[in-house]
Amino acid sequence: MNLLSIGASYRTADVAVLERLTIPETEVPAILQKLVAQPYVSEAVVVSTCNRVEVYAAVSGFHGGLGDICNVFAQHSGIPANELAGHLYVHYGEAAVRHSFQVSSGLDSMVIGEAQILGQLRNAYHSATESDTLGRLLHELMQQALRVGKRAHAETGIDKAGQSVVTAALDVAAEHLGGDLTGRSALVVGAGAMGALSIATLTRTGVGPLRITNRSADRAERLAEAYGATAVPIEDLERALSEVDIVVSATASTQPVLTRDRLSTALAARTSPNPLIVLDLAVPRDVAPDAAGLPGLIVVDIDGLARAGRRRDRRGRADRRRRGGELPRLDARGGDRADRGRPAHPRGGGRLGRDAQAPRSAPGIHRGAAGRRFPYPAPGRPADPALADRAGAAAGRRAGWRSVRRAAPRVVRPGRPPGHTR
Repeated sequence: MNLLSIGASYRTADVAVLERLTIPETEVPAILQKLVAQPYVSEAVVVSTCNRVEVYAAVSGFHGGLGDICNVFAQHSGIPANELAGHLYVHYGEAAVRHSFQVSSGLDSMVIGEAQILGQLRNAYHSATESDTLGRLLHELMQQALRVGKRAHAETGIDKAGQSVVTAALDVAAEHLGGDLTGRSALVVGAGAMGALSIATLTRTGVGPLRITNRSADRAERLAEAYGATAVPIEDLERALSEVDIVVSATASTQPVLTRDRLSTALAARTSPNPLIVLDLAVPRDVAPDAAGLPGLIVVDIDGLARAGRRRDRRGRADRRRRGGELPRLDARGGDRADRGRPAHPRGGGRLGRDAQAPRSAPGIHRGAAGRRFPYPAPGRPADPALADRAGAAAGRRAGWRSVRRAAPRVVRPGRPPGHTR
């Protein structure tokens, strides 16, 4: 059996695609059973969060496994497989091991170093265990990925700043409200894990007074009591919307909670001169798409956060270029003599090798060994054997790989005589 990872994230798909791909917690067991019922798939784990949907699978063949998993994605999302392939990334063999370590360490997250992904991976592992879709390969992979993630967060300080998707969203809200959120009133819609993180982050930031609403009044009241907030009945949602400056919405609803009519009613009753900032952190989205463009309303969803992150990256690169003369000289090998500014190795000390850095995913692109990039086909179409990523075992060991064995097969280079392998 070989290890295959296929998924879509904020890097490769917009929120309209992600919300069709996302798998509600109640549907995960059925999807897992459907995956292991496929001819080429014997084990499976599903990771579904607000900004990524991934499957880790043990497969008997690369192309067969790719086709099987893409077909399950297509059936679940209603997106044709040929169209869906342009939004997916693929990692095979040791590249899939390395990718799982990057995910668990927070290196592949929208907010680098965010710690929520560890809990999400743990939940995915438990769901697969309860559904009996794990074998030895994925048991070892998930246990090792969780160990690497814990060590990365404990030993490198990657999450020292306490950043999360919520803090990134509040940064965007601050840009629209003059830069300071202290004393701004806020409403949290949803009392799940993301709702709890939201109200904790708002409290720490100095936002207040705070309100929280949820379908289950008991959960909202418990969370409100823990953080000194006010629980609002869901029936009074329109009134609460009209009285606050910021709304953080993060429910698990499969249908929009903040409809155009509901938001229009709230906006008409507002007396504040400031726009209503709605931070929609849910996938599927809590804000109805047709509500965008209402006067006095600013909606920031996962796509907006991704764009804001890219803008910050561009500003950071421009700033580094302006300060280029102040940077340390690089030695002949291209490295900083003092090795300053390198991310710490997940296993403690040292720097991450190039192969252990977070991959630059792109639609329709598979990142192969040594950084080569190969377009991969839609299911059923022939592909270059080089798609089977044969990244060296040393890269996996640098990222903490020990127990998960090399899975990539020997492949024939195109144009080489038969029998010539590498």
